[in-house]
Amino acid sequence: MMKTQQIPKCLLTWVAILFSFSLAAQDAEPADSTGLPGDNFSLEGAIDLFKKAESPEDFEKLLNTESNGINNLDLNEDGEIDYIRVIDNMEGDAHALVLQVAVNEAESQDVAVIEIEKDGNESAMLQIVGDEDLYGEQVIAEPFVDEKSSNGRDKGPSMNLDTRRIIVNVWLWPSVRFMYRPAYVVWASPWRWRHYPGWWRPWRPHPFHVYHARVRPFHRHYHVVTTHRVVRAHGVYAPRRTHSKVVHTKTTTVVASRGKHGTTVGKKTTTTTTKQGRRGGTVTKKETKTQGVHKGRNGRVNGAERTTTKTTRKRGRN
Repeated sequence: MMKTQQIPKCLLTWVAILFSFSLAAQDAEPADSTGLPGDNFSLEGAIDLFKKAESPEDFEKLLNTESNGINNLDLNEDGEIDYIRVIDNMEGDAHALVLQVAVNEAESQDVAVIEIEKDGNESAMLQIVGDEDLYGEQVIAEPFVDEKSSNGRDKGPSMNLDTRRIIVNVWLWPSVRFMYRPAYVVWASPWRWRHYPGWWRPWRPHPFHVYHARVRPFHRHYHVVTTHRVVRAHGVYAPRRTHSKVVHTKTTTVVASRGKHGTTVGKKTTTTTTKQGRRGGTVTKKETKTQGVHKGRNGRVNGAERTTTKTTRKRGRN
């Protein structure tokens, strides 16, 4: 009798353990690198830091603090992390908070821009837009919360619930409230190429798989979208966008190597088979298999494979 009761408990325990390992493996599974600079800067992580910051100046310090693990950029490839400065462009109640790196003495490159605008007396919306020179295309991310509501199909404890994502009102975020104070002085970082704050010490970039594992958890609370919701703030930023020829050239080279749809040829295999046909003829089958990668929105890379077959028939003597 005791054995009969213990077997289900053992099974349930093993199922729970296996399920936990499965979830842990999925959460830790690294994505493939796209080879673009944007691999080393998490837009979702940047929003999370901005949410915690007390002001734009504080946000700049958080971005450049190694222990926060968000900045892994080395755009000039000197083996050291780049300092990200923050510059606010304000028009009316719209803010375009630019995150920018001085690549060299003459050039700067925008990493991303946090766009904020009020849409009510105590309501504001926010999006972050990753620069196309880092991500290959503009990538937009925003905070969200899941809200569950009954779909009306069932009632009681077993009712079915639908989940929908709600755009977050960021009005109560400390940094947002700071920027909308009547006495707010628009923040523009005073730091430039080789002139940085005394507390900052650059560090060496981390390998992609290490960096990605650190920022992956932020994807649970911030997601990538395809629509500009913060229209006025985006209009404030657009004519002020700054890019570096060095970064632009490198990114366009990588993107061009992938082809029109982002496909990079990684390996090409050709197999030729010849068979004897009727009346002394031959049938030659040439099969070419191309393996590569495909870069999608949000910098994700998925496997891509294409096979083409060409058959040639040579007639024999009649």
